[in-house]
Amino acid sequence: MLLTSVTMLPSKTTNIHRLLQLKHLSRWLVSGKSYSRLVLGIETSCDDTGAAVLDEAGTVLGESLHSQKEVHLRAGGIIPTVAQKLHREHIELVVNEALERSGVDPSQLTAVATTVKPARGVDDFLLLGHTLDEAPGDSLDKVARRLSLIRHPQCSTLSGGQAIELLAKDGDRTRFSFRTPMGQSYDCCFSFAGLRNQINMTIMKKEAEEGIECGTLLSCVNDIAAATQHTVACHLAKRTHRAILFCKANGLLPSLCPTLVLSGGVASNQYIRKALRIITDSTGLCLLCPPAKFCTDNGVMIAWNGVERLREGTGILPPNADISYEPKAQLGVDLTAAVKAAAIRLPSVRMKI
Repeated sequence: MLLTSVTMLPSKTTNIHRLLQLKHLSRWLVSGKSYSRLVLGIETSCDDTGAAVLDEAGTVLGESLHSQKEVHLRAGGIIPTVAQKLHREHIELVVNEALERSGVDPSQLTAVATTVKPARGVDDFLLLGHTLDEAPGDSLDKVARRLSLIRHPQCSTLSGGQAIELLAKDGDRTRFSFRTPMGQSYDCCFSFAGLRNQINMTIMKKEAEEGIECGTLLSCVNDIAAATQHTVACHLAKRTHRAILFCKANGLLPSLCPTLVLSGGVASNQYIRKALRIITDSTGLCLLCPPAKFCTDNGVMIAWNGVERLREGTGILPPNADISYEPKAQLGVDLTAAVKAAAIRLPSVRMKI
């Protein structure tokens, strides 16, 4: 999740090379044209280079994406310096492709939006919970690496999370029973490091039983994947359930069509979507999930955030303003202490997925 800022520009900016050579790729470039406003979004925050052009209605006019996945799979994970180098090598091609596919000349752009810090939206947030250690996607990737899924013939070109989801479809999640984290903590925060330790201990035990070394595929790999995915999904569902109940108790949800939005890389996992849908169905909310291709890195989400900021007039900077990055940024008003103090106990919900 990412936020952008906006920089006002003179009206006749036409050189896309100038846009790309800016010291910081994390700003808006606004021209002041009077025609319908068009936004170019550029995403370079993690391991893919993406760009997209949107109009003010949110229509995707053109997009392009260069994936670094194969490079990082060979390296065993994302190495920031390698990712940065690959972004530099491919950003101009990606931006030009997005512009070409949209049929938009750089001179027609109203704004260019790129990322400066975590989060998405404009500025109005209430923070109910956050991870205490690592993100769920990171945990799934680490479990996949520990299981050496890159050696699996079906998983050699998949990310860790994708590999877990694929193998879990043919696995028996009941064969391994992992404890859902933080069962006695009545807040909305998440923790995955303890769960990953449980999984690692199980993998070590099964390796000893099968007489194989680390790096060799276990015969029960599908079952471990299924149990891992189910426990992660249940943890996310329970913490989200408490967040919904807290919001209801404090009048924080709209009376008309309250909606839970599931976003980020893990939102592409269909099993996790089903788990969250069970919660929204039981609490009377709608569940909104973006198409899977927009859950991971892409320029569309950045361009749309840019459209929102352009409408609100928020984060618009003068041409020569210094841009500051915030790798870890405060997200809205922190209500985590209030959620914990409420100590909401959850009603039983059967997670039949």
